[in-house]
Amino acid sequence: MPDPGLSPLPAHLPAAAARLGADVLAQVLTGPAAEAPAPPVAPRWIPGGPSGLGTATVSLARPAPLPVPDAVPDPAEAAPAAPSAAEGRPIPGLYFHPVPDPDPVRVDEVSRRIKDWAVDEVQLFPDEWEGQFDGFSVGRYMVACHPDAPTVDHLMLATRLMVAENAVDDCYCEDHGGSPIGLGGRLLMAHTALDPLHTTPEYAPAWADSLGSDAPRRAYRSAMDYFVRAASPSQADRFRHDMARLHMGYLAEAAWAETDHVPEVWEYLAMRQFNNFRPCPTITDSVGGYELPADLHARPEMQRVIALAGNATTIVNDLYSYTKELSSPGVHLNLPVVLAEREKLSERDAYLKAIEVHNDLMRAFEAAAADVAATFAVPTVLRFLKGVATWVDGNHYWHQTNTFRYSLPDFW
Repeated sequence: MPDPGLSPLPAHLPAAAARLGADVLAQVLTGPAAEAPAPPVAPRWIPGGPSGLGTATVSLARPAPLPVPDAVPDPAEAAPAAPSAAEGRPIPGLYFHPVPDPDPVRVDEVSRRIKDWAVDEVQLFPDEWEGQFDGFSVGRYMVACHPDAPTVDHLMLATRLMVAENAVDDCYCEDHGGSPIGLGGRLLMAHTALDPLHTTPEYAPAWADSLGSDAPRRAYRSAMDYFVRAASPSQADRFRHDMARLHMGYLAEAAWAETDHVPEVWEYLAMRQFNNFRPCPTITDSVGGYELPADLHARPEMQRVIALAGNATTIVNDLYSYTKELSSPGVHLNLPVVLAEREKLSERDAYLKAIEVHNDLMRAFEAAAADVAATFAVPTVLRFLKGVATWVDGNHYWHQTNTFRYSLPDFW
């Protein structure tokens, strides 16, 4: 069998045909786009990749263990359903791809399991935060972002990590006791729950004890323990690397807060390339039950795709959380705020320009993904690209529909 790794399209393929192939892949990858509002459409799919398990015969990845089929929850024991998806209002002019509502059975089961984990396994939050935890609707979020997950167990890998990341952000950086002062030390200690300390027998017990000292570290440690048991070593190390990127972005934003610095627009976008959603789509293969080989993941072309996906989805967060952040104490940096300050725009014009920046990033992401699909047209690459694109769409869906957290400014 030919090596399915780094071979590009054959050199003898005429340039026009290669360009046509990339254009067709781009059209299939992106699917019908929407300027809000738009009717629901089916998720985007890339032809040629496997639709389920069994990729071991066509990839360099190790065989994934056969998943245990999802059990149907006993109605007598089922927890209350997760908050239902409000329709929400998409941002006018935003370039996005609508997706169907996620499977409600999976949403309810993931919601039940993640709350059990948060309350019973890691003691994540006090009773008074329960409403905020439920309102986050993380079950709906993760099922929308990972519709190809073979089982709920696979979905839970992403869900625990998402909740743990938000616990660190809220408790160390944001509105549940967070502060820029001393953030570096707290983040470093929390990172050792993901990337273990290797030290002497004399000092190892004190470090191990520290992992249970607060909710963020307990959550990181537990979520990562589940993840490393299901993922390959290279997938786990890839995730650690992207979490280090995230923590560096937290530190840059904290440094600006300490000095009351409003960055230039390009500086803000640089920070957001690190302080963004990148760790989430980068594990799409782990959640899907297969593996994108490390050499293909590390290709600069693939790294550009992942970076652009993270950048675009993070600006979605800036836009949907804009009014929520304005109503919070202090100055919260987001792209509209930075544009207004640095380019001397009105609040409305700055917000509308931020929409344009997002749309440019989305189109760049889709063009880069189409180029990678045409150049490295092997099943695991195509499936991974499909998974990242689906994550981008699911992320927008969650922001649009989570009216518990978000509302739009009155700019239209």
